[in-house]
Order: sequence, then structure tokens, then C-alpha cells
Amino acid sequence: MKGKIMRASIQLFDSQGYSETSIQDIVDAIGVTKGSFYYYYKSKQELLKDIHLNYIEGLLEKQEQILGDADKGSKDKLYSIIYMVISSIRTQRQSARIFNREGRNLDETHTEEIRQKRQKFRLEVQKMIEEGIDRGEFKPGLRADILTFGILGMTNWSFYWFNPEGELSEEELAGIYMDTFLNGIGNEMAGAYQK
Repeated sequence: MKGKIMRASIQLFDSQGYSETSIQDIVDAIGVTKGSFYYYYKSKQELLKDIHLNYIEGLLEKQEQILGDADKGSKDKLYSIIYMVISSIRTQRQSARIFNREGRNLDETHTEEIRQKRQKFRLEVQKMIEEGIDRGEFKPGLRADILTFGILGMTNWSFYWFNPEGELSEEELAGIYMDTFLNGIGNEMAGAYQK
């Protein structure tokens, strides 16, 4: 029942927003009473926290597996992380949108818990890029922190527009992002852009 409540809530929060969805809406969607809801969750806020935790902890677990693969270099690990986030659109699009859009509705205690996990994901990517710079896989002098924000921003935004059933496959999109990160978009790489 707890999983049923969460699945119904994810659909409702995604389609009409967290603030606009009531507990009554949730229980009506699955045909149970409010008592059933309160048996598993103290509040709608606790439910939102669980949706966030479920999503970010799943990403962290997959990220750990990718980064722990000693047979892969930094470029391959970066591609795998980008592909992992993009490919989860097919199965977790609604959760991802809630994670990225509804975090502002979490209370301060829950926000801090989620923020720490988001930061962990970001810092692990940054560390992997720094290692790639040290090993010569990426060019020297890069700002790994800024690059990480750019990579994650571009990749995470895909949840708002990418259609896995569309003309572009997940692999192709991940490849385009990798090519952009590694080679840029200019015909000639002549150093930093200056006006």
C-alpha cells in the first residue's frame, strides 16, 4: 500500500503540483481512506521527502557502481553518468521533475537531508573530473567545479524536454552532450572566449 500511495502521489504531484494536490486527492486516486494514508505517512510533507530520497538515493547507488569500475577511465565514467541520468527519464521522468521542481516545498529539515545527498552526487562527479584532469584525460587548467555544474545542469534539464520515444535515442543524446563537453561547438578551439 505504501508503494501504491507513493506512485499515485508522484503522478498527481507531477501533473498538478505538490501544493495543489491534497491528501484527499491522493486517497481518492487509489480508492482508500485517509486513515490508510496516515498509517504510512505522518503528512504530505513526509511523503514528498520520501519521493525525493527514493530518487536521489537510486542515482547515488548507480553512480557509486559507475565510479567504482576500475576498468573505466574518467571519460567513460562521465559518459556513463550522463547516460544513466538520461536513460532514467524513461522510467523516472515524473520523479525527476518532482525532485527538480518541488524541492522548494520541503521544510527546512528535509531540505537539508536532500541537499546533502545532491551535494554528494555533484562532488563525486567533480572529483572524477579532477582525477581525469590529473591523468591527462581532460585538458589542464579546467575548473572542475564549474564544469560539473554545467554538465549536471544540462543533463538534468533533459527531463523537461527529452522524449525517449522520439527521433533521438538516449545513447545519441548522451553522445551529443559528451561531444559538446569534450570538443565544444566552435570550429577551432583557440583558448578562452573573449568579447
